[in-house]
Amino acid sequence: MTAIPCRPPATLTEFAGRIDALDILRGLAILGMIIVHFHQRMRLEVTGAEDLIGWGVWMLIEQKSWGTFAFLFGVGFALFLRGLEARGQPVVPIYLRRLAALAAFGLLAEVVFGFNILFEYACWGLVLLLVRSWPSRALLALAVVAVCARPLATWWAGVPLPPPHPALSAAVGTAASGARYLPLLAARWAIFRANVPDTWAELLPDVNLALFLIGLLAMRHGLIDNPRAHRRLIFGAMAYGAVVWTAWWTVLRPLADEASIGSSALIRGFGFFDDQWLCLSYIGAVLLVLASRPAWTRRLALFGQAGRMALTNYIAQVAVVDLLASGYGAGLRLRPLLYLPAAVLLFFLLTFASRAWLTRFRMGPLEWAWRCVTYARLQPLTRALPTG
Repeated sequence: MTAIPCRPPATLTEFAGRIDALDILRGLAILGMIIVHFHQRMRLEVTGAEDLIGWGVWMLIEQKSWGTFAFLFGVGFALFLRGLEARGQPVVPIYLRRLAALAAFGLLAEVVFGFNILFEYACWGLVLLLVRSWPSRALLALAVVAVCARPLATWWAGVPLPPPHPALSAAVGTAASGARYLPLLAARWAIFRANVPDTWAELLPDVNLALFLIGLLAMRHGLIDNPRAHRRLIFGAMAYGAVVWTAWWTVLRPLADEASIGSSALIRGFGFFDDQWLCLSYIGAVLLVLASRPAWTRRLALFGQAGRMALTNYIAQVAVVDLLASGYGAGLRLRPLLYLPAAVLLFFLLTFASRAWLTRFRMGPLEWAWRCVTYARLQPLTRALPTG
């Protein structure tokens, strides 16, 4: 693979132009995802101090791991696009094959194991292809629309319908026919409005697409290649995530729990006050620490090795979780004091397996299959043995 130009030596590995910080972020997100899946699929309800573990997973990890993956998807698209353009390869057919392969992995994860995020990523990844040449301000505006589209639809569906204006009755025809027709029309309109959140609102973009676009913009403007040169912007994003998270858990969430669906969307600031934005604080902290203190890149190397095989490790962990938790498998249920260390153990088992695999092979097995489909030809997998 062609090396990425203008790379800061402290942030990029020598092999294949990989950015260490991104692999470490992927590895940390995989760890968070495993903990969340154990929490969702295997937890036993408990009371007392032990229940604080579940609250910690919910407050600090759950949405933030998904948000980190979405951000990294956008960054990965920008890197992939940059590589294709540097080599003079056609973007559209190669990227469409890449998305088709990701959709196939997503269908496997959803149909067999009940996890649907990869297929959703593949679908919304098409938008990145369409807008890749847009100016940054237009991409930022699209991200804003993506954040608030579903909450706005939910809020609109919950706004009470005003009574029909008398002039409308006259416009329909005679007063008698209008009186008969308008209640039916109003009823049908109310049914349509009531079903909005469950029908076409699900087809609207959400915060995942917004984070795709934020990741794309971060890569375009050098925040990933050289975080130290953009510390003020990164600190601003980190502060926004932390402030929104704090406001949500101290003030806004109790209000949203007691409100109607439409009012809840308003309290959430139409998506801008959700606690998932804490992922920006996590991402910014990792980028700045690794850029300013290179020794941490070596200390977190295990996370980076897990991140280099993120797709393989994701599919592996959902398969293990489903086997342990589902009725056809072990049907396992654990207290928080047990499922938390069990999740961490599974992550490190996958990490050590990744390290062993990568000593002999260039990439993970699913990453290799994904790359083969993307470029429509077999790719080298084994490492060349040293000569002499």
